[in-house]
Amino acid sequence: MSSHYESVPTASLYADAFHVEAPTSPVGRAVWPRQPGVFIRTAPAEEGADVDKPVRELVAGQFGLVPRWVKSASDAKLRSTKLVNARSETVTTSNNFRDAWLAGQRCIVPMMAFLEDDWRSGKAVPTRIARVDGKPMGVAGLWERWTGAEGEVITSYTLLTVNANSHALMHRYQQPGNEKRMVAILNEGAYDAWLSARPEKAREFMRAYPANWLTANPVEKTR
Repeated sequence: MSSHYESVPTASLYADAFHVEAPTSPVGRAVWPRQPGVFIRTAPAEEGADVDKPVRELVAGQFGLVPRWVKSASDAKLRSTKLVNARSETVTTSNNFRDAWLAGQRCIVPMMAFLEDDWRSGKAVPTRIARVDGKPMGVAGLWERWTGAEGEVITSYTLLTVNANSHALMHRYQQPGNEKRMVAILNEGAYDAWLSARPEKAREFMRAYPANWLTANPVEKTR
């Protein structure tokens, strides 16, 4: 499970890599489940705007999706911790993610790196996985807006994942005996296509990022 990632640190990186303005509220460098983060989605079209040229917007949200059918804030708190990842293979049948997928509530989660544990030594060694060129990566995600009975609102998001059993790099990580997974990293030129694709076409973006475009380095445990 990819439950910890490193946020994008500067306004210039948001502008250059994603063509959006930086967050107005602070986002911690390390983003964990149920903590505040940001995601990018297609902004609602303004009257008279060119629909063929959608505008991206950066939105603040909680890392860990809260399905719209959740009945209470306490239940939302419990569920969202476990819903930081969505398996791309079952996203259309999962009660947790189906509504967001079919509604086209896709997003891009900007990050500098994600972290996984390397268990090859018999102990969990936190490892930072980033692009070789050091640029930010955009990970495919889903977002949701939950409204409680008393009017409370939680905007949240999750990271989509793909199988990585045969991936030259990512097969090393996560606990032995478990299926290997990795976040679905998007190619830079595919950002708008991912956000605007029909649900049946969106699956085409669910593929493993090339291993030779990634680098992995052990880091100190931070939590």
